[in-house]
Amino acid sequence: MNNIDSIKINFNQDQLFLLNICLAFIMFGIALDLKWSHFKALFQQPKAVFIGLISQLILLPFLTLLLVAFFRPAASLALGMVLVAVCPGGNVSNFAVHLAKANTALSITLTTISTLSAILVTPIYFSLLAPMIVDKQQISADIFVNPWSMVSTIFVLLLIPLIAGMLFSYRFPKWTARIHKPVSQLSMLIFLGFVLTAAYANMDNIVKYLYLVFILVLAHNAMALLAGYAWAWINRLPRADARAIALETGIQNSGLGLVLIFNFFNGLGGMAMIAAWWGIWHLISAFSLATLWRQRKDL
Repeated sequence: MNNIDSIKINFNQDQLFLLNICLAFIMFGIALDLKWSHFKALFQQPKAVFIGLISQLILLPFLTLLLVAFFRPAASLALGMVLVAVCPGGNVSNFAVHLAKANTALSITLTTISTLSAILVTPIYFSLLAPMIVDKQQISADIFVNPWSMVSTIFVLLLIPLIAGMLFSYRFPKWTARIHKPVSQLSMLIFLGFVLTAAYANMDNIVKYLYLVFILVLAHNAMALLAGYAWAWINRLPRADARAIALETGIQNSGLGLVLIFNFFNGLGGMAMIAAWWGIWHLISAFSLATLWRQRKDL
């Protein structure tokens, strides 16, 4: 299994630049959905927001460490799992929550907060958790990057597009209404297209190692969805809130994870495969669950 640590995904600088642009465009598309009024939910539903943030920012990383301890995967796979866990909520969570007839306003609020906080939370969290699961002697020393280098990258790729999108929506509401749907659809197609193209270019590695990644991502994602729902249920939140928190916890921004992996970790194979397969699998699991919830009001 340790051979996967030595894999380098086929990826050049032109593709990295394209991936950065794609992520910025996706963030801009998300921001078109956000209104300054959404932040009122912080005051209207403080309990649900607080519980949702605990699920995303505390429970998921903690349970990820336990899962890594249980499976004991190769170093790069473990690092990939941790990086995904400390990324903010994924951009498709709002669609999934709406499909599930859950609390979309809560979902948008959690997505906004986790995305904005990722500027500091993701790099600092990763730099603290990574040494807990991987011995520095197992992999090259440069895998442990300065978290502030990540901060500057995330600032450019997340914060600027989000502010630009919210300002555009505020200043040009008619244009926003026209472009909102095609931008959202194009964002999803761009990300899926990029993942599929990268997968095709690295088919040999995928065929050889997918069974390792598949099991880990399946368990990791299922744990995130279940933990989010259970945590909300334990705190006696309404079913609509519990569904929203489950999907927010189970849908992570693996696109950001891929950007960081190729910017800072030289496309380390196990990390990249975890993030890429998570990007595909969380769409399958989340939308399957959302469809079930839409049909079954008792779940």
